[in-house]
Amino acid sequence: MFSFIEQILTDLNFTFCGVDEAGAGPLCGDVFAAAVILNPQAPIKGLADSKKLSEKKRENLYPEIKEKALFYSVARATVEEIDSINVLQARMLAMSRAVQSLKTKINYVMVDGNRLPEPLPGIGFPWIGGDQLLASIMAASILAKVDRDHEMILLDETYPGYGLAKHKGYGTKVHLEALERLGPTPIHRKSFGPVKRLLG
Repeated sequence: MFSFIEQILTDLNFTFCGVDEAGAGPLCGDVFAAAVILNPQAPIKGLADSKKLSEKKRENLYPEIKEKALFYSVARATVEEIDSINVLQARMLAMSRAVQSLKTKINYVMVDGNRLPEPLPGIGFPWIGGDQLLASIMAASILAKVDRDHEMILLDETYPGYGLAKHKGYGTKVHLEALERLGPTPIHRKSFGPVKRLLG
């Protein structure tokens, strides 16, 4: 269900998208971001901030969002870019890429958080707590989170022993112990404290 703001923009025939990212905090893997333009004629029940949803619920909503959205795009910033420009700037880069990949003209870009990525093909609005307020940002948060989780499950096969499929790269006790035992992999973020310490 659209928020009050989203309904007003819809009534005024403005095209707007919601944008969010996933994976800023983990010790390894890329940062993912998604941009979504929802269809007001095809409401999606159960949308919420991806962090507030169970994995099963996210997985159930994921194909529905893709099926019902008018447009969506998922983009990323790589581990190398995170280490080069820092994770905050990498988040902005991934979100900008996601929005620019949408195959339609955008009037307004609603971004979760207090910063706006650049460049944007429209007027940007930062929304603190937007992933709990705006349906389009909720949908974007789910796509970004699920796509990243899927990649971490695949990377678990390439780099076994770290538990990536379970903790998705976050700095859990299991992950930190594996880092101490096995050392960092090419997908670990060298600029992050626990990894940087092991690399000397």
